[in-house]
Amino acid sequence: MILTAAALQLTLALVKPDAVAHPLILQALHQKILENFIIVRKKDLLWRTEESERFYAEHAGCHSSLCNPAVYFYSHNSGPMRAYILAREDERWRRPERDSTHSIESAKREISFFFPEFNADEWMLREEPCFRLGLAEYNEERQIHILQDT
Repeated sequence: MILTAAALQLTLALVKPDAVAHPLILQALHQKILENFIIVRKKDLLWRTEESERFYAEHAGCHSSLCNPAVYFYSHNSGPMRAYILAREDERWRRPERDSTHSIESAKREISFFFPEFNADEWMLREEPCFRLGLAEYNEERQIHILQDT
């Protein structure tokens, strides 16, 4: 059971195709995520160069490995990958150079790219308080945290 006092914040995490290709690495990454975050959603998908270009459109003109290694990697690699929506109480895990308002809005935009069916505002209103009060448990089969039956 996870019990927190402050509101949870959402973020997107991506596991690159080269890590997904190795089951032991993928399992270790999942375990590390599980130890540090609440896993709200998880999705395995096929990443193609076209999606990479759309996702990183805000970084247009910055596709060199020196300018932005993530943009370069994702725009030059395709294959199976995993996307997570994660929640955590504090914002220390966010990039420090970005102000928190921008980070929250960026996270919502990035989440909606991979999880168009997920409404972050609705989740914050309806489910976040339950997660914060410790009413969620990890579902081994689905590999996410779910609200306990009440």
